Amino acid sequence: MVRTVYVNGEFVPEFEARISIFDRGFLFADSVYEVIAVLEGKLIDWDHHIKRLKRSLKSLDIFAPVNAKELLEAHRDIIKLNKLSDGLIYMQISRGSSERNFIIEDNYKASIVMFSQQVDLLGPHRLSRCLKILTLPEERWMHRDIKTTQLLAASLAKTKAHDLGYDDAWFVENGFITEGTSSNAFIVLKNNKIVTRKIGKVILPGVTRSSILEAAIFLGLEVEERPFSIKEAETAKEAFITSATNFIASVIEINEQIIGSGKVGRITKLLREQYIIDMKRTSV
Repeated sequence: MVRTVYVNGEFVPEFEARISIFDRGFLFADSVYEVIAVLEGKLIDWDHHIKRLKRSLKSLDIFAPVNAKELLEAHRDIIKLNKLSDGLIYMQISRGSSERNFIIEDNYKASIVMFSQQVDLLGPHRLSRCLKILTLPEERWMHRDIKTTQLLAASLAKTKAHDLGYDDAWFVENGFITEGTSSNAFIVLKNNKIVTRKIGKVILPGVTRSSILEAAIFLGLEVEERPFSIKEAETAKEAFITSATNFIASVIEINEQIIGSGKVGRITKLLREQYIIDMKRTSV
């Protein structure tokens, strides 16, 4: 099936989509993005994604030519035109096109593209995945809180982990875990306390991260937002990642150290079940 994609206000077959070679997203990674999950034809965590998108755009002084209502309509059209039940919608907004120039001027018109991907997000094979994680030195820029398309360092790290037989990598800075290559990192201590890095410039404020923490509070679980070391991660009772594409996925091995029982932990299961209930209730 040929997908219908969105390019600057128009819906076109994917093979007809065109973006200028002078687009600053292509030349400088001068662009931001969001990936929004779709369950049963509805968008998950929409308000949180749009809030983060606006923050990223403001941080880079990019002015979006469409508002949140128009973006929502476009996302719903992508779902309808592609008959998407479960999957993802990728949206990217760049500063726009002009002659290549390191100096950012004020005469750009932002460019917006969107496309869908079919993914069985609730499939048992996906929900029950158990990940093996490799820790690697942090090599990304210092504004990781902005969701830009500067993903080369993350891509190289994830590829290195895969080549060495791991599923993913967690970045380490000054001896402490920051986050995964495309996810937020969590551990569960022996007393069932959930620990994750506090929001700041060193990690992305994950939308799913926020929703999982809300689920934890609802379930009466204790949460501590602080840095944690490699050793603390390797000796944790449970570990997991969160992202829009994974929801919540269990980590059962870090640097060849088995985490807990080596299976999906009880806390991870509870959070996953509550998250899915909450997302189905609040999807738009």
